[in-house]
Amino acid sequence: QVRLVESGGGLVQAGGSLRLSCEVSQRTLNDYTMAWFRQAPGKERDFVASISASGISTAYADSVKGRFTIYREEAKNTMNLQMNSLKPEDTAVYYCAADYASFRGKSRHEYDYWGQGTQVTVSS
Repeated sequence: QVRLVESGGGLVQAGGSLRLSCEVSQRTLNDYTMAWFRQAPGKERDFVASISASGISTAYADSVKGRFTIYREEAKNTMNLQMNSLKPEDTAVYYCAADYASFRGKSRHEYDYWGQGTQVTVSS
């Protein structure tokens, strides 16, 4: 069983930065495609970014390209999301997700494992 624990959320002003972390327990990152999704109140859970099991391939939602970066720290068994130039519309609960596969797409239905979520609030 994979356990995912997110951290790093909080309140930040527009234009600021936050880094979210997802610690993976009981498994190694190299076996899993990892991703971030987010869900704003009353909306669907949407894809934000993903990184393949090899760590070589990444993908981003158009709305965050050029502002967010997904990367892994193998020594810490952690996957991170660096978020820069934050906007009020980035406000949401951010979820870490994982699937035992070399690569997965942008649908939340492709991921079997989920963290509990961390709140990100961007004030204008």
